[in-house]
Amino acid sequence: MLKRLLHIAIALFMVFNCTLFVSAQDKITTVVIDAGHGGKDPGALGKHSKEKDIVLKVALKTGYYIEKYLKDVKVIYTRKTDRFVELKNRTKIANNNKADVFISIHCNSSRSSSPYGAETYIMGLHKDKANLEVAMMENAAILLEENAQDSYNGFNPNATESYIELSLLKDENQDQSALLAYLVQEQFKNRVGRKDRGVNQAGFLVLWRATMPSILIELGFLSNSKEEQFLNSEEGQVYLASAIYRAFKEYKIAFEKENAAQEEMQKPPTKKGNARLNYRVQFYTNTVQLSLNDKRFRGLDDVSSYFHNGLYKFTSGHYLKETEAKQHLKEVRNKGFGDAFIVSFDGDKRISLGEARKLEK
Repeated sequence: MLKRLLHIAIALFMVFNCTLFVSAQDKITTVVIDAGHGGKDPGALGKHSKEKDIVLKVALKTGYYIEKYLKDVKVIYTRKTDRFVELKNRTKIANNNKADVFISIHCNSSRSSSPYGAETYIMGLHKDKANLEVAMMENAAILLEENAQDSYNGFNPNATESYIELSLLKDENQDQSALLAYLVQEQFKNRVGRKDRGVNQAGFLVLWRATMPSILIELGFLSNSKEEQFLNSEEGQVYLASAIYRAFKEYKIAFEKENAAQEEMQKPPTKKGNARLNYRVQFYTNTVQLSLNDKRFRGLDDVSSYFHNGLYKFTSGHYLKETEAKQHLKEVRNKGFGDAFIVSFDGDKRISLGEARKLEK
C-alpha cells in the first residue's frame, strides 16, 4: 500500500514539478513522540508484558537518540511516565507546540498467535478488515475517557460507519506522512530484520486532528510469543528505537534538502554563472524508489534520485563544472559502478551535456 502511494507521490513530484514537502518553514525543529496508552489503559497484553510499558521505553529511547545526534531538534513527549493521556490531548500537545512531525508508537495484538512483524499507519481509509481491527483496538482508549461522545463528535470506536466518516476528512499531509512511514518500514526491514507488514491506512483518532505529518507505528505483536520476547528485551527496544530515529533523520534530511532546493530555484541568477546548473554522476536505475541510504549505495557521497522516462535514477554528487564531475566519475567507477556516466541538470530538469556546456560558459 505505502509503496504504491509513495511511488505515485514521487512520480507526480518529478513529472509535474509538484512539491512533496509543503511547509511554512524550511527546517524540522520539533518532533512529538507519543507512547501509546498508559496508566489505567494497559493497551495490548502479552503473556509477560503490557503494551504501555514497552512503547514508553521505545519512545524514550527514540527521543534520546534524536536529542543526542540531532542537536537542532526539540523532542516533546506526550508522556514520560506511566500515566493516562486522553487521545485528543496527545494531538493537542503536538499542535500547540507547532510540531513538524508526530510519531505515535504502539504494539499490535491478534486473536491468533501466528501474526508477527512491524507495520506503520497513516491517516486514511482502511482497505481491509485487519486494518480496521487495529484502528478499533487503538481507538478503544476513548472508552476510558469522560465525555468522549462530546470530545470526538459522537465517534463510536466499535462502529464501522464512524471510520468511514473519519476517513473522508482531508489530510493535507498524507504524502509526507507516507514518506516518513515508508522510511520507518525500510529501517525495520533492512536494519532490524523485522517482517515488513508495510504501510497502511486507517482511521486513528490520535492522528485525526494533527496539523503536521503524522504516523502510528505498530512495533510488533505481543500475541506472538517469539515477537513478545523481542519487544520486551532491552536489545529489541534499542534496535527499534534506533530504527525510528534513523528514519526520522532521513526524513529530516530529505525535507530540508527539498526546501533548500526550492529556495535556490527561486533566487535570480547571479552574474558569476548559472546557479541552477549542476552535473551529477548517474550510477544506478530501478523501477522503484529506494532509500538513499540503501546498502547498495554505501561508499558513495551526496546520493540523490530523480524520476525520468519511467525509472528512478540515482546519482552521486552535484558539481558546477563538468571537469569536477569527470573527476568524481572516476571515483564512482573505481567503487564498482563501471557503467556510471555524467548527467546534467538545469535546476531539477535534466538537460543534455551540450546544453549544460553552453550554460557553463
